[in-house]
Amino acid sequence: MATAEKVLSIADSITVGELAEVLDLPVTTLIGELFKNGIAATINQRIDFETATIIVEELGLDVELQKKDSSAAAPERRAYVVSDTASERPPIVAVMGHVDHGKTSLLDAVMTQKVVDGEAGGITQHISAYQTVRKDRKITLLDTPGHEAFAALRQHGATLTDVVIIVVAADDGVKPQTVEAIRFARSANAKIVVAINKIDKETANSQLVKTQLATEHNLNPEEWGGDTIMVEVSAKTGQGIDTLLDMVLLVADLEELKADTDVSSEGLVIEAHMEVGRGAVVSLLVEQGMLRPGMFITAGTAYGKVRTLQDYAGKTIKEAGPSTPVTVSGFKELPQFGDIFGIVKNEKEARAVTLGARLEQERNAASTNVTGADLLKRMTQQHEAADFNVIIKADVQGSLTSVIDSLKLIETKGEVSLHLVGTGVGNITENDIRLAADGKTVIYGFNVALPPAVKSLATRERAEVRLYKVIYELLDDAKDSMEKLLAPEVVETEIGTLEVKGVFRTLKDQVIAGGLVKSGKITADLLVRARRKDEVLGEAVVTSVQREKTSAKEVFEGDMCGLDLKTTRKLQLEEGDKLEFFTREVVKRTLG
Repeated sequence: MATAEKVLSIADSITVGELAEVLDLPVTTLIGELFKNGIAATINQRIDFETATIIVEELGLDVELQKKDSSAAAPERRAYVVSDTASERPPIVAVMGHVDHGKTSLLDAVMTQKVVDGEAGGITQHISAYQTVRKDRKITLLDTPGHEAFAALRQHGATLTDVVIIVVAADDGVKPQTVEAIRFARSANAKIVVAINKIDKETANSQLVKTQLATEHNLNPEEWGGDTIMVEVSAKTGQGIDTLLDMVLLVADLEELKADTDVSSEGLVIEAHMEVGRGAVVSLLVEQGMLRPGMFITAGTAYGKVRTLQDYAGKTIKEAGPSTPVTVSGFKELPQFGDIFGIVKNEKEARAVTLGARLEQERNAASTNVTGADLLKRMTQQHEAADFNVIIKADVQGSLTSVIDSLKLIETKGEVSLHLVGTGVGNITENDIRLAADGKTVIYGFNVALPPAVKSLATRERAEVRLYKVIYELLDDAKDSMEKLLAPEVVETEIGTLEVKGVFRTLKDQVIAGGLVKSGKITADLLVRARRKDEVLGEAVVTSVQREKTSAKEVFEGDMCGLDLKTTRKLQLEEGDKLEFFTREVVKRTLG
């Protein structure tokens, strides 16, 4: 095989825009080729090295891709790599905790006392990201009701949260939502700071809270020789608020949080709604780069031009840098919560980079005979679905323990991980629904009810709730769901072979050739693999078969025939090449 003219080194993963730049191709060309291979991608979406290699081959480029040496690279924490010239950015802090432990009151106390640019006032209810200042340094706060925002950050692989403040009431102790918040924070490798709230109450017992966290959840207070910062606060009196913010800044200093401002702006959609007179109003969290009015922006299937740019308090600003929450108008339609936004050069490019996502939503199911492109798509989808996320609610603790223990016994062949997002005793609650609103979590209820108001919320949030009264039925359902996450088995069945005796036409996507059937039989719609000795030249699909210039349904061993082959890239056949005809199917696997 001839050596490629150019050898290019890329990382284990690369954005579509970066790959287009490396290959010196229009980004629209690359997005179009990805879509033809079953991958709906935007300019800012990352693809892995193997996918990039396949796409380069499909394009017929005289280029060889090699992986960069990443042995000395820093551990991946964020979705981008900062340069040596990156500047300090504000820490992004998610505030989480049990519904009755004063999380919102604590945020109110922080924002009332310390508002950026001296603006006063409490927290409005229709946005979920704010900024405060402490000692002339900004801190970005994410209010995470039901943990939706945090779940979205995890889902999209962009761990934007640096610190999680876990709010625990001093008079109530650790509750199920507290445990869920700890689990979320640890899964994202975020630093944990505990705010023990309501210490002004007579029944407060902060030592009991610390004991619970240390003995049951391995969060040991610093004063006990551990490494978890715990601050006693009162949202009602303001006690400890300044100390809490100082501790957040201390953690930020230790983490050396930085981001680039001289790169294309990128970040996360954290909220979107329609507003009379303004159209689509979208709240964003900037991750890197500088966002300014007039820029063309894409997010999922939506795009537009930034018409207005406001900070969290509604004040018009000229630009927004990393870790800044903003509200923009100008989108032609609403993007989805959790979409990654990016900047493009013009409206034409904006339309192009969102086309793939749109077509993906409209595309029909794939055929049974799986082409290489279909296979690539399914492998990509399977890679994204390695976890089976569940929330378990049961009527009593004994039942809950039985369900959990039984689920853990389901053999998954090491390919599917059962992830308990949350558990609890009692009916399904609105908080359970919000936890499952990412669309990738199933709520199982065993001998519990789904109240009408909660059912309505589940419908609106499209959360999946499955109720059972027989444990074996619940386990069978979970097993079936986990089997769907198993990577399917690819089965190829050889049908026949042919020796090429002549090539009559070779185009970019078509080859007309003839030859002698050496074994088996040949029919239309079969897949064909072309070989020249030990070298695989490529794959194609048989569109028609001819015997003695007449169309034939099938030809057999010993027959001379003509073939019309459809190819995805130019296939240069020669006399003497061998064609192998086969079917390829994706077979569902079971857990046994």
